[in-house]
Amino acid sequence: MQLETYIGDLLYRYDCVTVPGFGAFLSNRVSAKVHESTHTFYPPKKELSFNEQLQNNDGLLTNYIAEVEKIPYTTANNKISKQVKAIKSYLIEGETIQFENIGEFTLNSESNIVFQPSNHINYLTDSFGLSHFRSNDIKRKVYKEEVEAIEKVAPIALTPEKRSNYNWLKYAAAAILILGLGGFGAARYYNNTIESHNQLAQEEANAQLDAQVQEATFVISNPLPAATLSLEKQAGNYHIVAGAFRVEANSNKKVKQLRNKGYKARKIGKNRYGLHEVVYSSFKTRAEAQRALYRIRREHNRDAWLLIKKLD
Repeated sequence: MQLETYIGDLLYRYDCVTVPGFGAFLSNRVSAKVHESTHTFYPPKKELSFNEQLQNNDGLLTNYIAEVEKIPYTTANNKISKQVKAIKSYLIEGETIQFENIGEFTLNSESNIVFQPSNHINYLTDSFGLSHFRSNDIKRKVYKEEVEAIEKVAPIALTPEKRSNYNWLKYAAAAILILGLGGFGAARYYNNTIESHNQLAQEEANAQLDAQVQEATFVISNPLPAATLSLEKQAGNYHIVAGAFRVEANSNKKVKQLRNKGYKARKIGKNRYGLHEVVYSSFKTRAEAQRALYRIRREHNRDAWLLIKKLD
């Protein structure tokens, strides 16, 4: 079983992939950047890290392997445990374990696992098809020195123009004064005309408003239709699983317990093994579900896990 293949598949969709008994792969989004010296542009990506302390089985990797290989959940879990034991034995012997397209593992002097991530694959789906590229350095020419040299050779001199006879200004001022007085009279006549027109329009609008008020009063006297309330229905393909039960009565009891604690618990049907699945809540986006999962693991149940399932 190529464990790194399944881990790589899940890293495209999840920010945390836990290998039971070994540790968890964490991904953090890194923005696009430019290398100052090489002028290389790098697209946004997921930066991988490894946490040896997170070893609890959240069911994500095991469920995925069981689904892909068409094997029972317990069989998939046993295969993971067997491969983890082999990896740890090789590390103890001083060997370097290579996970293709993910990174390599070694043991330091304090017997702690050291992870060196690989940069061969970008697990951020938003950057699919984008690769880094190098741009030539942009050189900008400065012309300041050339302009200063030209000014020294041929200085620019400004000479005032001769003033012409100002007699024509007198006639222009008189013409402007006559036009201004004529315009004032025309404007006053125009304003009086507009005022009378607005008054007629206002009287007509008041008459129409009175007719509409009488008609509205007649309609209001009729009985109003009954108001209907619609209850919010949970929707979304991202579910935080609280447990799966063989006996349906136990699943009903679990739903009641979680609702008493304030969760929007419900049953989402049977899984492929015939178990009744109970979820804390369902969400439309993975980001909302991931935040709720962290909170539930911290406050209520460390074994809760995220299920992506489209309901009918």
